[in-house]
Parts: sequence; C-alpha cells; structure tokens
Amino acid sequence: MKLKHLAPSAAILAAGALTLSACGGTSATGEEASSGGDSDLQGTLTGIGASSQKAAMDAWTADFAAENSGVTVNYSPDGSGAGREQFLAGNAQFAGSDAHLDDDEAKQGEEVCGAEGAYEFPVYISPIAVAFNLEGVDELNLSPSTIAKIFKGDISNWNDKAIKADNPDADLPDTKITAVHRADDSGTTENFAEYLKATAEKDWDAEVSGDFPKDFGGEAAQGTDGVVQTVSDTDGAIGYADASAVGSLGTAKVKVGEEYVELSADAAAKVVDASDKVEGRGEGDLAFDLARDTTESGAYPIVLVSYHVVCSSYKDQETVDMVKAWEKFVVSEEGQKSAADSAGSAPLSDDLRSQIETVIDSIKVAG
Repeated sequence: MKLKHLAPSAAILAAGALTLSACGGTSATGEEASSGGDSDLQGTLTGIGASSQKAAMDAWTADFAAENSGVTVNYSPDGSGAGREQFLAGNAQFAGSDAHLDDDEAKQGEEVCGAEGAYEFPVYISPIAVAFNLEGVDELNLSPSTIAKIFKGDISNWNDKAIKADNPDADLPDTKITAVHRADDSGTTENFAEYLKATAEKDWDAEVSGDFPKDFGGEAAQGTDGVVQTVSDTDGAIGYADASAVGSLGTAKVKVGEEYVELSADAAAKVVDASDKVEGRGEGDLAFDLARDTTESGAYPIVLVSYHVVCSSYKDQETVDMVKAWEKFVVSEEGQKSAADSAGSAPLSDDLRSQIETVIDSIKVAG
C-alpha cells in the first residue's frame, strides 16, 4: 500500500491562512486555557477547504488548542474545490468541503490514502442565506422559480412582477438587481445549484457544479467574504452565502410548499433528517443526498452539509493520533456547541455523531 507524503500546502504559508498554535491562552468561549493542556500529542495538522466553515473553524481550533498544547492546526479557507484538490494531491491531512467527493474523487482517494480510500463525514450543518441589500426593504419572500430567474439574469429589476407576486404587500423599488455569485469553485455554489435544480429545473437549466454558470451573468466575487462584501456595498444586490457570514444583511424567506420559511439552524437540520446517504459508497463514507425538494413544514431547503475529508490511513501513528483527536473534538457535543455558538450551525444528532465516531476510530497506520 502506497501512501503519499503529506507535505504542507503552499496555500497554508500564504498570509491569509488561519493558523492557531495550541500553546495555551484563551479558548473560543473566553475561558483562560491552561498553559499546557492535558494532551501528550505533538505535531502539525494541515487542512484546506470550505470558507463556510471559517467561523466554526476559528472556534474549533481555539478550543482544541486549550487542551492540546503540542498540536498546531493550520486551516486555509481557500474554498471546497481547492480543499479537495489539495487533499487528493497529498498536501493536507484533512479537507473541508461543502460538497461530498464525487465518484472520480473517491477513486483518487485510494491513491493518497490506501486501498480503503478517503473517509468523509458531516461536521457542519448550516443554512445558505439568500442575502440582499435593498434600500427601504427589510423583509423579502422568494419562491424557488424567482430565485432561479434572478441568478440566471432573467429578472433584472426589483419591481418585477414575479418578485411582486411573492411580496404583494411590499413597496418594491425600480432598482436594478445585481446578482452576486462566487468566482471560485465553491461547495456553497454547488449546494445552491442543487437546490435550484431540484426545485426550479425549468428555470435553472444548467448542470450542477461548484462553478457558477459563466453565461448567466451577474457579478463574481471571491469566497464567502467577497460575496458578502459585494452585496453589502451595493444597493440592489443579492447573493448567496453561509448564514454565519451575512451579518446585518437582509435574508429572504424561501417558499416551501405553501409557506415561506425563514432560515434557521433548526429549519436546516430538518432537511438533513429527511435525507438519505449517497448510495454505493463504503462504510467510512457518510455523504448525504439532501432532500432539496422537501415540502415538510418549517424546513429550510437551501442548506449545506459541510464535510471533513480524511484518510483511512496515514504514514505514522503520531498523525493518526492527531487526526483522531482533532476530528473527535470537532464532532463532539462540546465542539458542535462551540460551532453553534460561533456560527449558528445546527449541531449533529447523537445518532449521526455515533456513526462518525465509529469511522474516526477506524483510522489506522498504513501498512
């Protein structure tokens, strides 16, 4: 069994990389951490991936550091596509991704991780906000068809009849719509496109991808922060981003069945509970085929399930021990509460956590 050497990614060395050395200090909860923690683990873990996880990752690394003084966790939020690519190239011990591995990527996992390939499991469940900045409008209802037409460029002004139909009592201005999308390969884009394909296929006729369709127009921005900043700076703008990042922007209620549902962690979790696992994957693969077209009352279907992707085996026991400790903390009740407090995510259910811990326990030394 061959296992590629996992070298630090050049992206991690860039100025924008999120780095936290576990050397004591203050945890994400504001409590003073002990100077040495109570762990004997030593080394560095490199992760690359989803920018949607950034707020949660800030909390996880701070709290993990408080108890693991010898470990440095580096996470570079370069986007889901970059994370999967760098992980599969052997340049990171774990990846964060808002989209699960496709079949070809799962096969590539065997080359870097050994015969059992890569393992993936949910760590972060969050609604994707349809965020808007429209002077004089604080509340907005949107149906799937209307959202699709806005981001495809078929609706260009805020007082369009389709938006009026969703908001009959609103005073909508004749303002030009600036639809903002991700410029990079993004799991958030893929989740957003999956939702539109499932609920408004007649209006969203593009293939589902992490790359926003180039012929749909609109304005591109880099990363989650770029989308939020562009929408914030532009009257008449609308974009999609992880709900934890949108700040004071308005967020649309989305039509599900006959009601308009406001985003919330609980509403997002309802969609995951109604979903099945992706078929044909191994025991270590906990990827979900999300029920985007659910009509369950109170469910918010524009949701991302963000994964951590790890190897089934690593080259030495030290790395195995660090990966296990790190990922077990991330999915623990403590870790999930920390993410919920910091990012507004929905904690994993006890049943799903148990399944994930079984997968993490099976990570071993290559041999």
